[in-house]
Amino acid sequence: MAKYSAALDQGTTSTRCMVFDHGGRVVSVVQKEHEQIYPKPGWVEHDPKEIWARTQEVMDEALSAAGATADDIAGLGITNQRETTVVWDRNTGEPVMNAIVWQDTRTDKLVDEFARDGGPGSLPRADRPAAGHLFLGAEGALDP
Repeated sequence: MAKYSAALDQGTTSTRCMVFDHGGRVVSVVQKEHEQIYPKPGWVEHDPKEIWARTQEVMDEALSAAGATADDIAGLGITNQRETTVVWDRNTGEPVMNAIVWQDTRTDKLVDEFARDGGPGSLPRADRPAAGHLFLGAEGALDP
């Protein structure tokens, strides 16, 4: 019978795995930061391969610290950055480029144009980061 549950939190600056016993007590915690990449002012990126590697590392190390294996985990809760965007090559499974982080402002002008036109980007200001990432494929959005 599984002895633990686990939580995986892939956040903006780090990835963390926590293992809990059935009483909800923390058995182990492992957290690792990942690089913040700023190629231009207002642009924020992450290396998707680094995030995947950190995810695997924290899970493996948290299990090891708990003296557990994957078979000992009854369930896994996962949370992530939500609005960070990664494009993967469907044939190779490799990322096409770095992840564009939710804080990135490269699509602000496009979002503002959509808002002026009453289009999909005309969401309330609090929702603007999400709207910006909906239009990354628009012409010129990814131009250096």
